[in-house]
Amino acid sequence: MGRGKVQLKRIENSMNRQVTFSKRRNGLLKKAFELSVLCDAEVALVILSPSGKTYQFSSNDFDTTISKYRSMGGLPDLNEIDARSVESLRNEVENLKKFAVSTEARLKQMCGEELASVGAREVKQLERHMRTGLQRIRVQKRRLLTDHIRMLKKKHKDLQDENAFLQQRMKEACKALEKRQVNKPPGIFLQDLNEVY
Repeated sequence: MGRGKVQLKRIENSMNRQVTFSKRRNGLLKKAFELSVLCDAEVALVILSPSGKTYQFSSNDFDTTISKYRSMGGLPDLNEIDARSVESLRNEVENLKKFAVSTEARLKQMCGEELASVGAREVKQLERHMRTGLQRIRVQKRRLLTDHIRMLKKKHKDLQDENAFLQQRMKEACKALEKRQVNKPPGIFLQDLNEVY
């Protein structure tokens, strides 16, 4: 009988998490060693624990394996990464600034401000967008009001039903009291009403 399928999610209990890390780390290191021996492969493995400890395995010299990997284009030089990432971040920031400025100008135009630089065609397009947006808002408002009215009607009907039920009980209680009040003085009516309930 095999083990059940393990659900892959973070283990909440820190003790269990540490034990699982230790066992799986050892298994991974063992598999890396077996791969290097059985297949005559050059294997380098680095494991960083949550506590900050480093575990590594290399079938040859670790630095030599990493250098070979870099020369094959697998891992770019750190200076090259920094220069490329800084340049791409600058481009992204510039694009986001332009997008923010154009979006802000569009928003102002939709509010009816700064229309001097807008042509007749763009004004018509803005008007069409505004009409469409207003129509959507009206449809949503109508739907919300209809839902609210439906809820209030249901609540009104429930209250009417409850009122009718209470009136029926009151009539029954009064009839029961009338039967009991035949020989009693009139001052005991409220006390008898409480006894009926």
